[in-house]
Amino acid sequence: MEYLSKQRYDELVTELKHLIEEVYPRVSAELAEMSAQGDRSDNAGYREARRNQAKTISRIKFLQKILENSRVIDLEALPKDRVSLLCHVEFTNLTTNTRMKFEIVSPHEMDLEAGKISLKSPIGAALMGKKVGEIAEAQVPSGTLRLRIESITY
Repeated sequence: MEYLSKQRYDELVTELKHLIEEVYPRVSAELAEMSAQGDRSDNAGYREARRNQAKTISRIKFLQKILENSRVIDLEALPKDRVSLLCHVEFTNLTTNTRMKFEIVSPHEMDLEAGKISLKSPIGAALMGKKVGEIAEAQVPSGTLRLRIESITY
């Protein structure tokens, strides 16, 4: 079971609808056109159209699986005093005395450039459930990070 924000869920539904209603029919038409050109063994256009069709079908199936196995998060049900999904958490790396701020999100929403880390990442998992002032220890490839929670906002 994956939990998604309402925004991300809607984005995935929109992408799936676009793939099914617009992209797949276009890719199928291209494949039919290339197939009609004759010998498929020497037809690079046909092979490319088959690859595009396979990629489109794969993405459609992937999105369908995500959507059928996910739930939209009820923000009202989340604890406000602890680090949880969709909260913004500011913390200090006690080793380097560096402050960082991230939003904790599901793996399907992770985007480091946008300041979103997965709750399943080493840092995200270590922060989950902690309160302001508590120390979290995250096991990362370079060793153990000690992180002090400075603030939690929604």
